[in-house]
Amino acid sequence: MTNPLDGAIALVTGASRGIGAAAAIELARLGARVVITARTQGGLEETDDAIRALGGEATILPLDLREGGQIDAIGPTLYQRFGRLDILVHNAGAMGRLTPVSHILPDDWADVVGVNLAASWRLIRTCDPLLRQAPAGRAVFVTESRAREPRAYWGAIGATKAGMEHLVLTWAQEVATTKVRVNLFDPGPVATRMRSNAFPGEDRSTLPAPETVAPGLAALCLASEERNGTLVRFS
Repeated sequence: MTNPLDGAIALVTGASRGIGAAAAIELARLGARVVITARTQGGLEETDDAIRALGGEATILPLDLREGGQIDAIGPTLYQRFGRLDILVHNAGAMGRLTPVSHILPDDWADVVGVNLAASWRLIRTCDPLLRQAPAGRAVFVTESRAREPRAYWGAIGATKAGMEHLVLTWAQEVATTKVRVNLFDPGPVATRMRSNAFPGEDRSTLPAPETVAPGLAALCLASEERNGTLVRFS
């Protein structure tokens, strides 16, 4: 029996743990060859092991999304290695320190802007040509409710995710006449390390696990998914 993503090449950022790892594993379960990226080599190897355990294939690509040159090289590298890219999932994100806007430090600001906003722009630039050539290119960017619902002390992540959403929805309009479909995915509260850093006293057992929300994200990567320029929330 064939899987819906047999033969597809998928790129997933932030795939060393949490939602990114779960999404990569789910895409592999659906048949995709997954290229997984993150800064943490050990975490990527764990994701790779999980993918191979279910009979899937993965390629590890360690990189730092704050380094623009490394992102710019992704498109040419994927083309040289695989000759195609069918799916882009940008899950990697930075929260920074939860602090008043007037107390945000320049280095912290640069880090959050680099991962949440600048990396999104660079990923679009480097992946757009390959996705346009795919039979049904799909791109999903993981977002956060603070982008639309400002909250005290969450200014850095809220502002950068809001900028990312605007950029992604603009791109979605620009590719509307092509076979590419671009969407946003808001998983809501999930039992991840980032969530624990923000809410250290929270009972994680009350939250959905990354594996629970991953199928909803993966569904947006299927060729049959025709939504474009939408925000899909996990429910």
